[in-house]
Amino acid sequence: MDWFTAPDYWLSRLVLQRALAAVYLVAFLSAALQFRALLGERGMLPVPRFTARVPFRRAPSLFQLHYSDRFFAGCAWAGCAVSAALLAGADSALPLWAGILLWLVPWALYLSIVNVGQTWYAFGWESLLLETGFLAAFLGNDEVAPPVVVLFLLRWILFRVEFGAGLIKLRGDACWRKLTCLDYHHETQPMPGPLSWFFHHLPRPLHRVEVAANHVTQLVVPFLLFTPQPLASAAAALMVVTQLWLVLSGNFSWLNWITIVLALSALRLPAAAPSVPAAPLWYEVLVLAVGALLLFLSHRPVLNMVSRRQVMNRSFDPLHLVNTYGAFGSVSRIRYEVVVEGTLDESPRADSDWREYAFKGKPGDPRRWPRQFAPYHLRLDWLMWFAALSPGYAGEWFGGLVERLLENDRDTLRLLRRSPFPPDTPPRYVRARLFRYRYTGWRELRETGACWERTYVREYLPPTRLAESAHRA
Repeated sequence: MDWFTAPDYWLSRLVLQRALAAVYLVAFLSAALQFRALLGERGMLPVPRFTARVPFRRAPSLFQLHYSDRFFAGCAWAGCAVSAALLAGADSALPLWAGILLWLVPWALYLSIVNVGQTWYAFGWESLLLETGFLAAFLGNDEVAPPVVVLFLLRWILFRVEFGAGLIKLRGDACWRKLTCLDYHHETQPMPGPLSWFFHHLPRPLHRVEVAANHVTQLVVPFLLFTPQPLASAAAALMVVTQLWLVLSGNFSWLNWITIVLALSALRLPAAAPSVPAAPLWYEVLVLAVGALLLFLSHRPVLNMVSRRQVMNRSFDPLHLVNTYGAFGSVSRIRYEVVVEGTLDESPRADSDWREYAFKGKPGDPRRWPRQFAPYHLRLDWLMWFAALSPGYAGEWFGGLVERLLENDRDTLRLLRRSPFPPDTPPRYVRARLFRYRYTGWRELRETGACWERTYVREYLPPTRLAESAHRA
């Protein structure tokens, strides 16, 4: 079937596959370095406790069959190894069928992690990586030209990511319709980056232009992905530029990078296509069957997009094959942060020597400038942002965090930038207080060197000792 493949996209496929492997590598590295404190046998939300109450059919995972911290670590590091091999082009050295199977290995391993990851893995980019990773496994290797069906379905994912995000904004917060959301967003986003302070202080008319451009990119440009070249490439390039702008303005894990990966499916990169044999019949049948399945499953996210009750970031099947996406349907006007402190005093008082725990990514010390961590995902820091919005978001895990801080748990302290207590001297009490944070202005920054100004709001968790660690925020 001459129409089955698109030889002109061979370089686009190559770049897409290597970029996807890099994202996989970051995702597995994040899991390997953080899981013990979050999901381990002594973690805040242990996997064995989850698998004891959730059946395999609802959350398919290798860890439903067996769990130990050593086994989880082995799977995560194996995912790193396979991802690195794919990044180096190992799939091109294998027969077509073996290359497909090799690409399905990181998908299956990461699916196993996400399906037991609970609230730590309840982010849209987890499902986006899985949906993209499963489909990209059928892009083929050097033995065949890229299949048109797979390229089309990758653009379909990108369309749903962008268009769904655009719709949720228009239906959600009125500030998107008034073009004023960026007056607040750079200050109140989950994890600001090193340039976020400067983005916040851009002239307000420019913020209006940014929001208007965002609406065009998310609500109009996605339709151009399915037009003839070079218009489709131009649409994809515009999306790439928009995503790189977002990379500069904040820390959004690998959301922006996986979106760029998807945009490569519509970019026809200028290069002479190599001569390759026709695709074998079994491969054509397999790709068409997968395409038909994914198109059939797509009816649920389509219904969600056209619904007035549109929801964000939901998977419609336990394998995360087809999902719905969206972000920032509402924008916070005020930034709150939970500041966690400990003391060695036997009887805690307001004037006790309370020492603050320093997190890696979330704002703490007003004088500490935000760092760039994305595409690496600091899961505890992100959940602390949600905890500041409402204690209800932290009900499952915040008590476990406090308990492990009271124990000076080594794995938990590794998630932090700095503990104020020596390893052999745990605090007697831990407390949490809620502060309002705002960016300083240019003059304040010059005079104080602080990029944040914070004001005490209220007590979030009263002083708690180890015997009371079952208390929750």
